[in-house]
Amino acid sequence: QPWLSTTSRCTSSSSRSWPPATSFRSPTWPHSSPAAASGVPSSPPRRRAPAGRRERHGPQVPGRPRQVLPRGQASPGALRPVPGQPPHRRRRFRQLLPVRSFGEVFNSFHDLEPDYVEHFQKTLGRRVWLVGPVALASKDMAVRGTDVPSPDAGSCLRWLDAKPSGSVVYVSFGTLTKFAPAEMHQLARALDLSGVNFVWVIGAAAGQDSSEWMPEGFADLIASGDRGFMVRGWAPQMLVLSHPALGGFVTHCGWNSVLEAVTAGVPMVTWPRYADQFNNEKLVVELLKVGVSIGAKDYASGIQAHEVIAGEVIAESIQRLMEGDDIQKKAKDLGLKARSAVEKGGSSYDDVGRLMDVLTARRSSVKIGEDIQLVVNL
Repeated sequence: QPWLSTTSRCTSSSSRSWPPATSFRSPTWPHSSPAAASGVPSSPPRRRAPAGRRERHGPQVPGRPRQVLPRGQASPGALRPVPGQPPHRRRRFRQLLPVRSFGEVFNSFHDLEPDYVEHFQKTLGRRVWLVGPVALASKDMAVRGTDVPSPDAGSCLRWLDAKPSGSVVYVSFGTLTKFAPAEMHQLARALDLSGVNFVWVIGAAAGQDSSEWMPEGFADLIASGDRGFMVRGWAPQMLVLSHPALGGFVTHCGWNSVLEAVTAGVPMVTWPRYADQFNNEKLVVELLKVGVSIGAKDYASGIQAHEVIAGEVIAESIQRLMEGDDIQKKAKDLGLKARSAVEKGGSSYDDVGRLMDVLTARRSSVKIGEDIQLVVNL
């Protein structure tokens, strides 16, 4: 669900008040990072622009290009009502919740988007704590949530062991993304044309029987095991991305996947589909410069995509990524910063400490029976 909410009641006495409700945003909500959250207007919308010319703007942050999403990339989710709630109320709730909350917690780290953190704190005047990458908090990187690994998972890691360092591209689009048969066909062609070793996770992405989309000769390419390995189901993504053989990641730019790639120091070929993914692509490609875009332009709903990108275009993006020494170096440097952030003395480590200090200090000043409001984007 787009919104997951819960409320915590205070049990200590005080004469001072606390803002009303503790709400948790799911990772699929467009505010998964300060960069994405900054693109949502906190004031009433202005008069509509003519059809076909509407754009969604992020903040003009010094030293950063203004984020502009064409109409086709802007998520329609903000205009979709939740059950039992009129659209205008949901939109208003979305605008006011962060403003009225005590602060916001993000699964990110300061070196990933420092200017947007400054924008949140100085321009918007909001408290913000960055406590990520939270993927590093798990001692067992093979497990995420309640997913059950595919029977292919162990074989995949052994297959990677036999490949040269930095020679494999990992292809995965999460558990919700779906592709039309024509898109699957072009992606398979791209992996063949690229000449690069690959691990391709197909689950929801496949959507149909492989006979509907698999190009001639592709099954033999997989069966031989020389260049390609296919995982049907869930893969241990953090273990795959952290493997020395990995040199690139073809991703839909979901925030969890972006952070996991950044943490592992792996650059990305970006293929956003919906929600915050187009915002995340701009951060990865234009600001951090650790990604290559395939040029996706339209918001996709389910398998009803508005465009089919040619296999030659996808293959060229993969080759550019795998052969780009500069982008590989930037990704590795960013990975070092991500891991340093959660170590003692790192920015995320310190932010967790500051958050706990603030909440502990405030605990004694909250009235009995009042709610506590903190927006958590994890």
